[in-house]
Amino acid sequence: MTKEFAKHEIDAITLFEKKGYTASFMCKDDKLIETKTKKSYAPEQIFIVEERRYEGMSNPADSSLLYVIKTNDNVKGTFLATYGAQADINVAEFFKAVPEANYLDKP
Repeated sequence: MTKEFAKHEIDAITLFEKKGYTASFMCKDDKLIETKTKKSYAPEQIFIVEERRYEGMSNPADSSLLYVIKTNDNVKGTFLATYGAQADINVAEFFKAVPEANYLDKP
C-alpha cells in the first residue's frame, strides 16, 4: 500500500476508510474485537497492513500508534493505540504477539 501523508490520526483514519478500512477494533482479553460484529481475533489472525506513529499536537509525549488491519477473513479496519508511558500494556502485548510475518509494511 502506498503511504499517503496524513498529519493527524483522524486524517489518516479518514484516508483509510475511503480505501475500505471501515471496521473499528478494540482489544480485550488478549483478543482484538471488531466493535460491530463482536467477532474476536487472536494475534496470528490479523495482518498489519500499515503502522503509523503520531505525536500529540500540543504535547509530543501524547503519542499514538495507528494500526491499519486486515483479518484472516478479510475484515479491514483501524485500531488507534496510545503509545509511550500511558500505553495500555494489554494492547502492547497483543500487538507484540502478532507474528512478524503478519506485518505487511515491513521491508
